[in-house]
Order: sequence, then C-alpha cells, then structure tokens
Amino acid sequence: MIYDKYTIKSKIRTILDWPRPGIAFRDLSPLFQDPKAARLVTDTFAQRYIDSPITHIAAVEARGFLLGSNLAYVLNKPLILIRKTGKLPGPVDSIEYNYEYAKGRLEIIKNSVNSNARVLIIDDVIATAGTAMAASQLLQQQGAKIEEVAAIVDLEDLNGRETLNNANIAVFSLCTL
Repeated sequence: MIYDKYTIKSKIRTILDWPRPGIAFRDLSPLFQDPKAARLVTDTFAQRYIDSPITHIAAVEARGFLLGSNLAYVLNKPLILIRKTGKLPGPVDSIEYNYEYAKGRLEIIKNSVNSNARVLIIDDVIATAGTAMAASQLLQQQGAKIEEVAAIVDLEDLNGRETLNNANIAVFSLCTL
C-alpha cells in the first residue's frame, strides 16, 4: 500500500505555547477523528509489520494505545501497555525519564515479556525520544529485543530519531515535521 504523507500531515494541528510557553504541541486528534486517515495509518503500519519477526506490540500511554491496540488486533499479537505511574496493578518495573517539557515515570507489569520477545514499540510522536528510550529500557530489562520504534510523526528538529539510532534502535515514522 502506498500512503500519502501529505494526507497524514494535513490532519495534524500545531498548537503553539501548549502545554507551556515555547512548546509547539502536535495534536493528532483531527487524524483520529477522520476514519479514512486513521484507517490509512493502521493499514500502513500493518503492511509494514505483517511479515516482520515481531512477537509483541508495546503501546505507550496514551495516544500510542490507539495505534497499538489496532495494530495488535490486525496482526494478532499480544499488546503490552506502557503506562504512566500508578495506573497498573500488581508488581511493576518503572523508570523515570525526561521529555520535551517535563519529567515523567513509565511502568510496565513485571514479567510482561521474556528473552524470546521481539517487540515493536509504537507511539504517536517521536520528539526527543525520552519516552521511547524509557519504554525500550523497561522492555530490555525484562529481556526483550526491541525490533523498532514506530510513530506517526517524527519531529526531526528535536533529534529523537538520532537518539534512538545512537542506542541501536531502528525507527520508522510515517512523516516528519
């Protein structure tokens, strides 16, 4: 399938000075509100990964859940939820990280994967890669191999792709801004 990155880009809104002054927030709500565009995104990711060696899909809270659940369903793969702190029951592994405008903490349920897991991490945007790096570290602590980090948008001026590549993590995005 050939996708049109301009269709995807046209569905992304930029909100200046949100959530803090100086931040240009990329809002993907219009994309998710358009059934054709949302389907285009899911179908494009599905075609990329249908014959890949991935065994699990890890989705990062919150917008990554939209992509991850669709993709896990289409590819018939287990879905691992990577959540913000305090939202998962039972014992968890956690990590603190920095992102564009704040600090955060991510968690994953202990023993979500094992050393045979080959994981695709999916989220909506790659910015500084703080979130993707933290998610990768959590999964690697449990023995998983990260096959790739995928997102709809790569904010190339924030150098997240470079950060991930320097950590030997492959990156795929549908478009760059």
